[in-house]
Amino acid sequence: MKLEWRRVSLPLKDPFTIARGTLHHQQCLIVILTQDGVSGFGEVTCNNYYGHTYESLEAALNLVRDTIAEQPLMHPRELYKVCQAVIPTDRFALSAIDGAAYDLYGKTQGIRTTEILGLNTAAETRSSYTLGIASIEEMIRKYRDQPDWPVYKIKLGTPRDLEIVQALRAVTEATIRVDANCAWTVEQTITNSHALRELGVEFIEQPLPADASPAAQREVFEQSALPVIADESCRTEEDVARCEGLFHGINVKLCKCGGLTPASRMLQQARALGMKTMVGCMIESTVGISAAAQLLPLLDYADFDGANLLAEDVARGVRIHNGEVEFSNVYGNGIELLI
Repeated sequence: MKLEWRRVSLPLKDPFTIARGTLHHQQCLIVILTQDGVSGFGEVTCNNYYGHTYESLEAALNLVRDTIAEQPLMHPRELYKVCQAVIPTDRFALSAIDGAAYDLYGKTQGIRTTEILGLNTAAETRSSYTLGIASIEEMIRKYRDQPDWPVYKIKLGTPRDLEIVQALRAVTEATIRVDANCAWTVEQTITNSHALRELGVEFIEQPLPADASPAAQREVFEQSALPVIADESCRTEEDVARCEGLFHGINVKLCKCGGLTPASRMLQQARALGMKTMVGCMIESTVGISAAAQLLPLLDYADFDGANLLAEDVARGVRIHNGEVEFSNVYGNGIELLI
């Protein structure tokens, strides 16, 4: 197999702000695995919070390129083991290879990735649409630009958090979820949870910093009026068990955990522990979204709107239209690259 990649800078429709900063473009790598003229595609985004740059990702891919070149076409789970032995700590790079491996394997075998994963029935779970932090007027404008989604995820972490949710609740009856991206204290979370419950909010995603103590997380878990979903606190397979009794559910992201192979195991483990399951995304192209969407049958909640936030895309594949997940007719992850 041949491993290649391309640097891409994805322009956003609007500046996207969370508690940690603002994006105008998303930098990513499109990873390409080719065997006998058939190509599979994966994606990974650069990310300052997790310490990944073009240079660091490319260094990891260069380390594993020759090893991949020596391999015949194999099941993605087996290729994952091969690559993990070479770059065990760079889960971002592994996730892009893993996504491309499923896409390639499915295309060569004439099956979809959901089938490769043993998931035969598409679920009815719909995706949320994310409203990044801005002025209240601007957030309402962004909502009105996308008024037909069944669920909205509102980014919080400002002095006006409750005002933001009140203003958006005044203009929509849709389900609302909130994501504080580690910006709240224990006291803020518990207090806010009661006000947010009155506003019909469904859950709170990652209110406390990822390094908050188990005692702090447990206090929130026990006293919050709303379920609390782990994101930054649940990066790897080992984190799932640690989240039991501290969170009501987990949000898995492919780049954080290493790809579809570990993500599917994490979701099954969480379900076995009685936790809710969610898969989210970074702002990314249809390449990354199409991989994540293959896990839909395992999910209680989905957040697949990353490509909908872009001014320009680089691929066709799974399409998210007003929250509906529309799968491609192409095998594998369903991706057709446009660049």
